[in-house]
Amino acid sequence: MSIEQLKVFVTVAELQHFSRAAELLHLSQPGVSMHIRSLENEFGTKLLHRSSKRVKLTEAGEILYRQAKAILLQYETAKHEIDRLNQVVSGSLSVGASFTIGEFLLPKLLASYARLYPGVEVQVTVGNTDEIERLVQAHELEVGLVEGELQRPGIRSETFMEDEMIVAVPAGHPLAAYREVTPEALQDQVWIFREVGSGTRAYSDRLIREWGLRVQRAYVLSSTQGVKETVAAGLGIAVLSRWTVGRMLATEELKELRIRGQRLTRLLSLIQGEERAGTLALDRFVQQVRGLRTASSG
Repeated sequence: MSIEQLKVFVTVAELQHFSRAAELLHLSQPGVSMHIRSLENEFGTKLLHRSSKRVKLTEAGEILYRQAKAILLQYETAKHEIDRLNQVVSGSLSVGASFTIGEFLLPKLLASYARLYPGVEVQVTVGNTDEIERLVQAHELEVGLVEGELQRPGIRSETFMEDEMIVAVPAGHPLAAYREVTPEALQDQVWIFREVGSGTRAYSDRLIREWGLRVQRAYVLSSTQGVKETVAAGLGIAVLSRWTVGRMLATEELKELRIRGQRLTRLLSLIQGEERAGTLALDRFVQQVRGLRTASSG
């Protein structure tokens, strides 16, 4: 019995499918079948019930699955500890980011990380803040970069950067001609929002609530790009990160509406699950993110 065989067995058991396991493991389907047969021969019993639709564990398979998961966890823990001892940065890293960060900050961060640590395989998930929080909480992601206030327990958080927000209006909007306006000038406007669960949506909702604004009508889109294009088309106004609108401000497709006496900012956070041992690859990534905080304050 080998670690490779146990990995194959656990993957088949969890996916309940030979071909899907083969695809995930980058093996041929006959190769996956061979590993399973070897385990069954070694234990002298059937481990899986095979059918045309899916695979199910036998009673013996259930026992082996539980023990195999524990063995693989111990193996990975030992490997990480030895890598730390030898200062070898390798293995894999799963990173999540909210849409704004994932589209405008993370690419450069990952490019720098890859140059420093080419032996690390990085998997990236981009979603809204609520989704990234959920995946970190469930330990499906090792680390997340999000905006907005955290809503879920069991997550450690630290601020790594400040993000400047602006009120963006179409170039032809009546308010665009003013150097600055008061929050009261935004009464009864048409607003373009991100979906609920987005950090940008949460920030917009908070501003509207704090300023006591009446919303004439609202449109909800599931992407920042969609919000920008809808505002530029003249349908309404929106609150967006300055990162996301730099080019459209430069080409004057959008105008920034300055709000008198207001500085619009939000904090960006690095989040991790509590009570989870980190790998050296994760430690180096966290250090790099913390370096952004130092650079932005310098």
